[in-house]
Order: sequence, then C-alpha cells, then structure tokens
Amino acid sequence: MRILVLGRGKTGALVAEVAKERGHEVRSLTSTENQDGRGLTPELLRQIDVVIDFTTPHAVIPNIINCVEGGAPIVVGTTGWHQHIGKVQELVKERKAAFLYGSNFSVGMNFFFKAIQAVAPALKKGYRANIVEKHHVHKKDKPSGSAVTIQKTLQADSGQPVEVTSLREGETVGMHLVVLDSPNDTILLTHDAKSRMGFAEGAVRAAEWIKGRTGFYEFPDVVDQV
Repeated sequence: MRILVLGRGKTGALVAEVAKERGHEVRSLTSTENQDGRGLTPELLRQIDVVIDFTTPHAVIPNIINCVEGGAPIVVGTTGWHQHIGKVQELVKERKAAFLYGSNFSVGMNFFFKAIQAVAPALKKGYRANIVEKHHVHKKDKPSGSAVTIQKTLQADSGQPVEVTSLREGETVGMHLVVLDSPNDTILLTHDAKSRMGFAEGAVRAAEWIKGRTGFYEFPDVVDQV
C-alpha cells in the first residue's frame, strides 16, 4: 500500500517506520513542504492509497479538505480541531470520501475508553468524577484529545460537570487518571502509555482498514476490526 505521512514529529516519524516495517511504500511531507496543505496536489494524491496525519491543530484542517476533495482516504491522529467535526463530516458525506479520526490510536487506550463507558453510570449514583492528564511539554493542545473524549463520556448520561487537570512535564508520553469518588469508596482507572509505538501501530492498522472504503469513521468504532 502507498502511504503518505503528514508530519515528521516524534509520532509521525514512528508511523512512517511502522508502515515500512509492515511492508508499505511510505512518503512523508514536513510542515515546510506542506504549508496550508499546498503540498497535497491532485497529482501527488493520485499516487497515494491512504494519507495519515499527525501534524498540528492549525495544519490539519487544510490537509483534511485537500485529501477529501482530492479523493485520498485520510486517517487523522492530530487532536485539537474537533470543534470542526460537523463541517468535516458534511464534506466527507458530500464527496463520498473516506475519513477516519481518533483522539488516541492506541488499542489499549480505546479499551480504556470502553472501561470508562462501563463505569460512567456511577455518576448518577452519588459519585463525582475528575480527570488528570499528563503529557510532554511539546504537546500543543490542552486538555488532551483523549481527556476530552473521557470527559464527554462521563458527562453524557449524568449531565454532571467533570473537571480536567492538565499537566505538561518533560517527555511524558501520555498518562490519564480518572477518579470516581463517593463518601463510601473511590474508583481509580489509569492508562499510562509506555511509548508512542501503540499510537503508531494503531494508525497504520487504521490506514490498512480504511483502504477501499468510504464513509466517516471514528477509531473507537472500528478498533475491534483492526
């Protein structure tokens, strides 16, 4: 498969490495080569089977638009842009394109999301919830996309506000702690990423899955299939 990776940061570089190890032909574009998505020409996209984006919240929207309009399936691991999801979904539907995004492409983290869904009803039984997330100092968005996903899951049924505390420290890959507290006991759920390898492997598997499909997908909805 011919994969184009957008972004050569720590995760983007690892995605390219994993894709090559899995037998794919890989090309990459840096931010200087693709300012405002201008590097994603129709000629280039015709040579690509799937695009994987690990860039920045500022860069990702032009990349999405150009890929969708150019007919290239795109997997988006960048976070911090989700306020535009409705418009992206409309564009994907209009163009009959292929689009898959996730706040976290770690398979383990997506099972953690399922665990959060399972305990969320506790908020209607006298529990209060708080989230603590810690990432490296270079992370652009705060709170993390994963923390926002957890927050929305916990708030969905109960309507209770859930506070997120964000910490930026050293080269921390990513840690999420969920505390459900009641007068009688405390429930603690933690996911602590040991490396970025889980994110990279999940993104490449998502790219393999979406090739040949059309539609608008979120990684938690397909994680059992990849």
